[in-house]
Amino acid sequence: MPRTPQSHPWVTVDGLVLVDGKLVAVLRRNPPFEGMPALPGGFLELGETAEEGVIREVREETGLETRVARLVGVYSDPSRDPRGHTVTLAYALERTGGDPSAGSDAKAIVLLDPDRLPPMAFDHARIVADWRA
Repeated sequence: MPRTPQSHPWVTVDGLVLVDGKLVAVLRRNPPFEGMPALPGGFLELGETAEEGVIREVREETGLETRVARLVGVYSDPSRDPRGHTVTLAYALERTGGDPSAGSDAKAIVLLDPDRLPPMAFDHARIVADWRA
């Protein structure tokens, strides 16, 4: 996470991927929303496309290899992240390999029923609803 004062929004990516018909989520290891389920994702790095970034973030957090299927949406509400203004690009992904295992910022992997979501971190329940629409 950037630690400098904001002069513009930070760009993040989030991925939606199914394993055995269940939505892959991570239990957050760190604040904000520590312990809550969230879509795997994170900050875009300099020099990478959003598509490369979401594939990298999902691999780092879940151990899954994926490919981008489609853009779900762009989420830019300045209050969506209490750490500062972030703009996220959310992508539907197809699993191409790997088995779910918690990595980097994930405390654990959870497989969620997309029809019966628990409360989720950030605006991720809204992103899931848009993905299902």
